[in-house]
Amino acid sequence: MLKYAFAMMLAGAMVANTAVAADSRNWVVSWTGSAQGPYPVGNATAQPELKFAFPEPSRGAINQTFRLIVRPDIWGREARIRLSNVFGTKPVTFADAHTGLQTSGAAVLKGSNRAVTFKGKTSVTVAPGQWVESDPVALSFVTSPNDPMLSGRKLAVSFHVVGESGPMTWHAKALQTSYLGPQGGGSQAGDEAEGAFPFSTTSWYFLDAVIMNAAPGTKAVVAFGDSITDGTASTLNGDDRWPDVFSRRLHAAIGDRYAVVNQGIGGNQVVGPKDYAANPIGGGPSAISRLERDIVSLPGVGAVVWLEGINDFGTSGATMEAVADGYRQGVATLRARLPGVKIYVATLTTALNSTPTHGTPDVDAKRKALNAFFKSEKIFDGVADFDAVTLDGTTGAIKPEFAPNSTTGGPGDRLHPNRAGYAAMGGAVDLGWFGAGKR
Repeated sequence: MLKYAFAMMLAGAMVANTAVAADSRNWVVSWTGSAQGPYPVGNATAQPELKFAFPEPSRGAINQTFRLIVRPDIWGREARIRLSNVFGTKPVTFADAHTGLQTSGAAVLKGSNRAVTFKGKTSVTVAPGQWVESDPVALSFVTSPNDPMLSGRKLAVSFHVVGESGPMTWHAKALQTSYLGPQGGGSQAGDEAEGAFPFSTTSWYFLDAVIMNAAPGTKAVVAFGDSITDGTASTLNGDDRWPDVFSRRLHAAIGDRYAVVNQGIGGNQVVGPKDYAANPIGGGPSAISRLERDIVSLPGVGAVVWLEGINDFGTSGATMEAVADGYRQGVATLRARLPGVKIYVATLTTALNSTPTHGTPDVDAKRKALNAFFKSEKIFDGVADFDAVTLDGTTGAIKPEFAPNSTTGGPGDRLHPNRAGYAAMGGAVDLGWFGAGKR
């Protein structure tokens, strides 16, 4: 059944694009959490024990409510949500969806929690391999999309799963605390208090996009990649992944002309695995196979910043040429499907002396060769040199101050930068690409 679900991903993309195309407003994606596989396959960070919320993963959610916390990069007076069953094996019925402004924990600002509909109905059933976008919902607390008091605030998206979902489509490494009701707890999505959500999680389930009605001309930048984009070793609930840092710089320089969204997946590869549907792995389907769903189908995309490849070398032993060809294929696909899109690439940061698979001299040689390819190949609109700002030139490894893990503590794995390392990387993206000077 997973093969069926994976094959239906493109069909789901056409459904999503049709919904947006029929609306003349400027809908721009403002938050994403790439659907990466069926729970519990994935690489979560600081995950609480979930055996009480989901006693049997194969059965998934059973008559229970989710309250997922996300941070939109821009706000609008109206929003849509996108619910995904891409990796499910049976239809899932969602009901009583709501959006509201989080105050703290699972609590929502009084009066802000508004019902969300799907083609005018309060419930929707999503087939395996597909997703659905909601109707627009008014965000009553957004009096002005440019209100500085909304900067960094978070949206609570709540919904009830009716009956038994089966395998749940999820994004493992949210690095954001969200909340779960108990199985059999029924619909609590309209409740603005926190009492109905006793369990916490550091992952997102079913929800993979929030879309805002934005000012004319507003576009989105998709940060696309693996765990180093997903934010491994950054601060839990701190929003200090490199795309977050880049986003704050960009907004400070030019306001809300762009939304920056994160489509990183921990463990992701450019060209592998060959057949994800037959054997789901923690890193999700290859970057090449998810371009349609994770970039093309999102409304308002104007640019992509792509950082990926170290897992192809360290996990699969791919050659540099195979990964370079994957980039060529991906860039060609994006330019054909999104005419006018700007595609930037970031150099791979060092993994030398890290894990046994990724930290070898052979992997480092491939990494350096791929970085040279990025700088010499003319298919990209620009190169962000993340390697230059994170490399210890004496050892060839990551700078010592960038190694300790900012979420779980300890010395770190010398593969993933910490909060300070991501700050350096986010500062290395040229704001001039987006109409601003460097800061």
